[in-house]
Amino acid sequence: MQKEKIDPNEFELKEKVVHIRRVAKVTKGGKRFHFTALAVVGNSGGIIGVGLGKSNEVPDAIRKAIEKAKKGLIRVPIQGSTIPHEVHGEHVSSSVMLMPAAPGTGVIAGGAVRAVVELAGIHDILSKVVGSTNPLNVVKAAINGLTLLRMPEDVARVRGKELSELDLPKSVLSRSL
Repeated sequence: MQKEKIDPNEFELKEKVVHIRRVAKVTKGGKRFHFTALAVVGNSGGIIGVGLGKSNEVPDAIRKAIEKAKKGLIRVPIQGSTIPHEVHGEHVSSSVMLMPAAPGTGVIAGGAVRAVVELAGIHDILSKVVGSTNPLNVVKAAINGLTLLRMPEDVARVRGKELSELDLPKSVLSRSL
């Protein structure tokens, strides 16, 4: 399956810096400090991207992170105000569980996951981070989970069946009809 190329100029993207950290390289003359910035961009309508920028100065690191995030945009299927089904995303030692929620529930998520799902345009979702809570790994695990999402109509089309022929829970069927 070929990855869809999304042009960032077509959308009005919002930006959010999730994490900034100072890293040090110890040399003979002392410590040399650099900065890394983790940024998420999205249009609150199903388009999301994440980027990591590194530089000697914080503003440069943020700018680089936002540029990288715009280059790696993905499309997230949204059903109403939530996701179509439960999904588990993993990256290194972080695992993120994303579960659909009833309308009006809101975003039940920690800081790193909250930034991703809010900028993706998901308004009702439950999430749980298991394992490492390193913001970089958590954000990448959440993005990996969102890439695994499929709409029931797409699954039925790929399998060559009707939507009613799929063995789906009633909660998924009621949301998709």
